[in-house]
Amino acid sequence: MRESPEQLIEEDRYKARSIARRNLIAAIGIETASLPKHVQAAIEALAGEVLHLREDKEQLEHALAKAGDLADRDTLCPLFNRRAFERELTREIALAERYGTPLCLIFIDLDRFKLVNDRFGHATGDKVIQHVAQTLLDSVRQSDIVGRLGGDEFGIALTHADYPSGLAKAEKLEAIIGALTVRDADNDSLDPVQLGASCGAVLWHRGRDANSLIAEADETMFRRKNEKKRAL
Repeated sequence: MRESPEQLIEEDRYKARSIARRNLIAAIGIETASLPKHVQAAIEALAGEVLHLREDKEQLEHALAKAGDLADRDTLCPLFNRRAFERELTREIALAERYGTPLCLIFIDLDRFKLVNDRFGHATGDKVIQHVAQTLLDSVRQSDIVGRLGGDEFGIALTHADYPSGLAKAEKLEAIIGALTVRDADNDSLDPVQLGASCGAVLWHRGRDANSLIAEADETMFRRKNEKKRAL
């Protein structure tokens, strides 16, 4: 009778476990050939238990790592949440203080996002947040840190970046997000909304912690937003 695929898989698993047990016993340095059968069986059983414990440990470590990653992520988009962003920013500040490297922070607030929610609904607003999040990730280096700090607020920590570089990046992001138009493809009667962003860039100075740096960038962003309103 031909064996089923499930039976073949189980046989392969059994063979793999047997090989793993023998390898473990050999690694310990135990010579079982001259031992009584019941002693050999006991040693193999102990080796099997050790292997099971190792597998359980690996599974627990994987589960903990996954849980930690989920706890750090924003619930809507693939960015750090505020708590994780502040933690990572604190680490970068420590590195900047130790090695004397520049560090720039950009605080981003979306313009007319409330109008998007009011006109098209929160489901569309969520898609806009997700799109902006991906746009930010695509616009920075892997070494930079991007987080969602609030509803329509984002932060970017630019590592090894001086103030002119941070300001240039902030201006570029304003242009990219400002070019985004939100519309309802199924309802032409709703006027589209031209999304925008106000970005505040600040340079870290020795003695500043993550909270004070974020607060300073937030204030700079509001000044930028007011400048844009006065220019209209």
